[in-house]
Formats: sequence, C-alpha cells, structure tokens
Amino acid sequence: MKSIVARALFNSYSYAEYRKIVTDLLSEGKSTGNEQSENLTHYTSLNEARMNRLEKTIKISEDVISKLQNLENHYIWLVISEGWCGDAAQILPILNKMAVASDKKIDLRIVLRDENEELMSQYLTNGGKAIPKVIVICKEAGIVRTDWGPRPKGAAELMANYKRDFGVIDEKIKTDLQLWYLADNGISVQKELAEIMENIKYNRL
Repeated sequence: MKSIVARALFNSYSYAEYRKIVTDLLSEGKSTGNEQSENLTHYTSLNEARMNRLEKTIKISEDVISKLQNLENHYIWLVISEGWCGDAAQILPILNKMAVASDKKIDLRIVLRDENEELMSQYLTNGGKAIPKVIVICKEAGIVRTDWGPRPKGAAELMANYKRDFGVIDEKIKTDLQLWYLADNGISVQKELAEIMENIKYNRL
C-alpha cells in the first residue's frame, strides 16, 4: 500500500466520527477545511439536514446487498470529503448504508481533503480537487484497486453539459444538481459502486 494512503488511513474517521466532527464545528459556526466563510457554514448546515434525511430514507437494494455480501475479499472504502461539499452529503449516507449491509466486507473510512493534500493530489479529477473521492483498497492484498467519484455519471454529465452551455458553475446548476440527487434516490451510487466491486471480484479492474 502506498505510504500516502497508509498515512491517510491511520488518521481517518469512521462515519459516526465524521458526522460528529462536522456537527461539533457547525455548533461553533464553523465548517471543516482550511477556508472559513459564512457561505461554507451555510452549505454545511444544509448538508447536515440532507444527511439526516438520507440516513432515514435511503434503502439499499437487495441486489446490491447480495453483490456486496458475496465479495471474496474485504475492502476499505477510503473517502476524501469535507462537510461543506454538497455531493459528499448526498453520497456518504449511501456509502455508509452499503458498508453496513455488506456483512463486514466493506469498512468505510473518511478523511478531510484539506488535511490530506498529498492524498488528494493523487486522486485529482481533470486536475481539480473534486470530492468526494472513494479509494477502494483490498485489505488482504494491501493495495489500492481503483477509485470512484466525485459524483455518479448522470450527475457528472449534468454538470459538464451546464458548464459547456453557460461557462459557469452557479447557484442554478447547484440547485439542479441537488434535484437530480433527489430524483435519483441513491440508485446510481449503489449501482456504480456495486459494479466496480463486482469488476474487482472478477478481476476486470
């Protein structure tokens, strides 16, 4: 395992620990990350509400549960995130439920982007520090098998098309993106991650 990944894992958080860090900072009027602003705190507050809702409403499909439980090896999903990130708020509760449903085949761990710049620099998207990023690590082999993120294909296409047509990422597309996640109801994240894990299982990755 790369030393950068190993160091990040050593300083990683469980899902519950991550949620507590974000909540505690929010109670102080702060967000995670190096930059602090009213906007970031506002986004963190919105995300807190989103995550609370998703934890109650998201269901993992029986097909996905079966695929995860039938994995031959055990894996770590190391996720790079920040509390102010809207995509992370939509995706992390799903990843957590998938890990719980996997019958201990998947261990979800989370690190903060700004505290792990070396790690983030290894997993850039088109040269940018887009999050969340899921790094899939095989426990038995101690190696990184692949990565996923920062968002499902449908959401990524929505953002790319808007940026192509209008040249900016503004509040309208941010709202449209959240509506996309609402309509999708976690299905795309489940399918894409389950497919990735199956491809690893059958050595197609």
